[in-house]
Amino acid sequence: PPPPPPFFLPPTTPYEIASCLVGSEMCIRDRYTDLAIFGGEPIRKKPFPVWPRITDEIKQSLIHTFEEEEWGVGSRTIDSFNEQFAKMQDAKFAISIHSGTSAIWICLKAAGIEAGDEVILPSYTFIATATAVVLANAVPVFADIDKKTANLDPASVEKLITNKTKAIIPVHTAGAPADMKAFLDISKKYNIPIIEDAAQGHGSVIDNKKVGAIGLGGIFSFQTSKNMSAGEGGAIVSNNESFIDACFSYHNCGRVRNGKWYEHFRLGSNMRMSALNAAVLLPQIKSAENDLILREKNRDYLDSQIGNIDGFVPMELISGSRSSNHLYMLRYIKEDFNNISRELFFKAMQAEGVYTYKGWSPLYKEPLFSINPKEYPWLEGKNYGDLFHPGTETIAEEQAVWLRQNHLLGSNDDLRDIVDAFEKVSNELKKNPKKFNEIKL
Repeated sequence: PPPPPPFFLPPTTPYEIASCLVGSEMCIRDRYTDLAIFGGEPIRKKPFPVWPRITDEIKQSLIHTFEEEEWGVGSRTIDSFNEQFAKMQDAKFAISIHSGTSAIWICLKAAGIEAGDEVILPSYTFIATATAVVLANAVPVFADIDKKTANLDPASVEKLITNKTKAIIPVHTAGAPADMKAFLDISKKYNIPIIEDAAQGHGSVIDNKKVGAIGLGGIFSFQTSKNMSAGEGGAIVSNNESFIDACFSYHNCGRVRNGKWYEHFRLGSNMRMSALNAAVLLPQIKSAENDLILREKNRDYLDSQIGNIDGFVPMELISGSRSSNHLYMLRYIKEDFNNISRELFFKAMQAEGVYTYKGWSPLYKEPLFSINPKEYPWLEGKNYGDLFHPGTETIAEEQAVWLRQNHLLGSNDDLRDIVDAFEKVSNELKKNPKKFNEIKL
């Protein structure tokens, strides 16, 4: 028989009932009556699936390139990757780059960005989207996001367009496609090119088109955490041949296709990808779709379970879109949890063995944008510290909950642990809020 209180409480919530259905042993383990942060047993004691994933196919591809191919310029491995990745993203052309950050800079230069031009981008994105603009001697103009999707808000963008606006960069946040129809309409109306930041969007789709080459061109990242990883790396895709030729020149020391080796037409640099990185990526093109299907299935499951807990709101997808689910994201509504801060929720979840965290901060708050006019004279007079974007502030500073994509590659038991942790912590936030006053951030 179960021990007397306080070690046993009758199940009252769906989580507790489901746990007790496993057997009385689950009921007496006290998984749901004591949070790990207060000395109880954590839900999760073992790691989630490791990423990047090492496979025999990747090893064989690397060995083949080591032994049979050039390691850099002239490698058939690089050519093969460019061809296959372009096909994967429904694009005519692809160029492999040494990083996603450099890929953005290359796209901006190839699109004709010059010193002092303005580029509109979301204030909620990774810093590289903005630093690439500054590196191109252009002026970042931050627009707000739609808090339901965490993607760039087209209405906010249109209000910021001036005669100096020369490019717009929608970001497919967490792999969820931005509203590309709206941005293409803006592009056509004002004759402003669209450069897609699809760093997290490998395989993402909107209106039956893969992201990346929907606008003038787009970029991808293959940094360690990405759904396709080579440790570091990036790519540019496009359907515009003159644009991709300019990208080739900027990434290859200013050379032009079929030109002389020591003939340079642009202020480019060596931003080429190593053949060894390409070798790591090639097998992942074949496995990407199956991984995407699994992440999609598991995201739907988490949305259905965690979304039923008052106070958690899954992110919305635009109709007709498919996300790569590079992150599992949802919104934490503190008013449903006795106004306990999201940061305390994170601390409790992490103690349970499920590492949730906030992700990005508003870019206009980054120390980088405390402008030094001697270093960035073209930004003199820009006071980014005065900005306040309601959507970005709400998501970044109050609501966003991130879970890394490797959690979406787990088993049913892994997913159940994630849901159990959310339920366990949320129950305590609602029932015993005063206990959280003891926790120091």
